[in-house]
Amino acid sequence: MDRTESTISGSSQAALIDHDIAHITRAMHVSLRGDFGGPILPAAYWRKRLTTLVDSGQLSSAQLRKIDSLLLQLDRFASTPLPEWERFAPAPSAPFKPARPVKKLKSV
Repeated sequence: MDRTESTISGSSQAALIDHDIAHITRAMHVSLRGDFGGPILPAAYWRKRLTTLVDSGQLSSAQLRKIDSLLLQLDRFASTPLPEWERFAPAPSAPFKPARPVKKLKSV
């Protein structure tokens, strides 16, 4: 579905923006927290999504406040050091290295 300004009424546009903000609010923290391989989606992705909404120029003051709050949360996330158990995790692209040498089996 093509969402252009000419085909969406003002109230529908506001509802779509509200849905986007709600989705970002729910998904951003989980995505940034990620798993043992690191964030699922980086902070730059979420920042771009939020700035795209701001650049649309169709936001209410409540929507602007919520987006500003999310941007501040991204700043806080970027400035907070990782917990100790995540700082020492291997990089996602690093190959697994066993703790001791692996014995080769003799072929028969």
